[in-house]
Amino acid sequence: MAETTIAYTDETAPGSLITRDGQIQWAGLLMGPGTPYQIDRSGITGWDDLPTLDTGDVARPDQHGAWPGAVWAQPRLVTGTVWLVPPTAAQAADTTAAFRAATGPEGGERWLAVRLHGETLAVRARVSRRVVPQDRTYVRQGMAKASLQWTATDPRRFSTALREGQAVLPVPEPGLVWDNEVGSGLDWPMDWGGDAEAGSFTAVNEGGAAAHPVIEFRGPVRRPTLSRLSDGRQLQYDIALGAGEVLTVDTEAGTVRLNGTASRLYTATPASAPEQLFRLEPGRTSLAFRSDDATPDPRASVTVRWRDSHW
Repeated sequence: MAETTIAYTDETAPGSLITRDGQIQWAGLLMGPGTPYQIDRSGITGWDDLPTLDTGDVARPDQHGAWPGAVWAQPRLVTGTVWLVPPTAAQAADTTAAFRAATGPEGGERWLAVRLHGETLAVRARVSRRVVPQDRTYVRQGMAKASLQWTATDPRRFSTALREGQAVLPVPEPGLVWDNEVGSGLDWPMDWGGDAEAGSFTAVNEGGAAAHPVIEFRGPVRRPTLSRLSDGRQLQYDIALGAGEVLTVDTEAGTVRLNGTASRLYTATPASAPEQLFRLEPGRTSLAFRSDDATPDPRASVTVRWRDSHW
């Protein structure tokens, strides 16, 4: 089984501006050491905490305790105190304006990245509270002790590197070619033929939480299937992709789109698992790419992308 997991570099990584421990990047605003936005000595809260958990436990009617149910984490709340420290009083307005522009409520979720002890993790979040007192120090020097709160609807924290694994359809090994002429025999050293394509790879999630990958099936391929070899759970779609066509499956959002636009969720076969249940558990996950093609096309492939997920 070939392992082709690599770092996917075609996307700007969250926290790309961070250069040292203690820095925080919210969208394009860098805070912490070396910036006009210093983190208070109290630091931040909610970053390394376990989010509040909802459980589906059901109380036992005839004995102590309950029957255990599913456990789901609520959104993560991250709060911090930031000192606005303009380099000079003349730059106070620019420092405040940049802070105000970056921490508004408009727009969707963006990356909030924090580096501690050499490790940078990130969540998708929105600013849910901002308090900037206008006291005497602010009026005279532009310094302010601001409070920020972010809400991450997905409480998992992710690595900054987007990982990628690929596979093509399995191709049988050609083997030896025999000459039918009488007395021709075989010459040494013999050509044993080319290698077979396994059609499989191993995805490694180095975090402690399950990751939801984005999967791309590329044609030409008929009825593409991606299976988890550990338990047989699979994604399978009754569709024929032409050369250059891409079927994208977002297992977090539960969407299936052809060429990035048209929904093809209805092509999922009865054997296909719900997209949001197809996860990469912590550790190693062996995946296999298959199809209903009698003769596999070497151009057909599957690409799986994910981030290591942490609690």
